[in-house]
Amino acid sequence: MRYSLLDGQRDFILLLARILLMILFVLSGWSKLTGFEGTVGYMTSLGAPAPMLAAAIAVIMELLVGILLILGFYTRPLALLFALFVLGTALIGHPFWNMVEPERSANMTQFLKNLSIIGGLLLLAVSGPGRFSLDRR
Repeated sequence: MRYSLLDGQRDFILLLARILLMILFVLSGWSKLTGFEGTVGYMTSLGAPAPMLAAAIAVIMELLVGILLILGFYTRPLALLFALFVLGTALIGHPFWNMVEPERSANMTQFLKNLSIIGGLLLLAVSGPGRFSLDRR
């Protein structure tokens, strides 16, 4: 059995990973909540179905579920749910395949960023939250 230098820091790294994965979403969710009319307008401009409901779901997922994941509460199922949410936002919000340059390149980068976040969420779903979490209490 191999020992890694990071093994002793596993729980701290999992906490840091949860914070780093979710900080963008928590801040974005807060912004969507405090500017809800603008969020609904943005969802409308994207062609999202039921823009007001889509905006409410975005706020709940980004702000509430984001905070729950930082705290490590129901981490595995919420990480999987959040991965599906991020996939949906990538498909609706960054359809680079329908665009021309320069929007195409910018949106492809954002789409791929979302796929990277999904990868982190899947790792979190598999690894669990670590010791520094509400799940462990």
